[in-house]
Amino acid sequence: METSVFIARIAGLCYLIMGAGFLFNRKAFQQVMEDFCKNAAVVFYGGLLALVIGIVIILTHNVWVANWTVMITIIGWLALIKGIWIIVFPGTISKFMQAYQKNESLLLVQSIGALILGAVLTFFGFFAGY
Repeated sequence: METSVFIARIAGLCYLIMGAGFLFNRKAFQQVMEDFCKNAAVVFYGGLLALVIGIVIILTHNVWVANWTVMITIIGWLALIKGIWIIVFPGTISKFMQAYQKNESLLLVQSIGALILGAVLTFFGFFAGY
């Protein structure tokens, strides 16, 4: 449970901050996403970062139980899959980024989703995790 709480605190705060950033600075983040896919090195390092985060979470917290801690395990597996996908198929990133450029509501939905996930993980990490 200590590992769950520790990861929930880190991930929860990160998701809260990123969600707020996406929500209040949509134009800036659209520019970041546009610039991201134009640089192959940045795409590779983004995939590598997701891969490492996914592996670390899976190695320390591969817990499949019927409570809130399974969210952390799922985040770890999704990060691993995302990292593999970006490294193996880097050309597909620009297609996803174009979808964000054309449809601002996608970024709004992602912002709200990140805020909700961040709030839930922060709650369990700091207030109800033990």
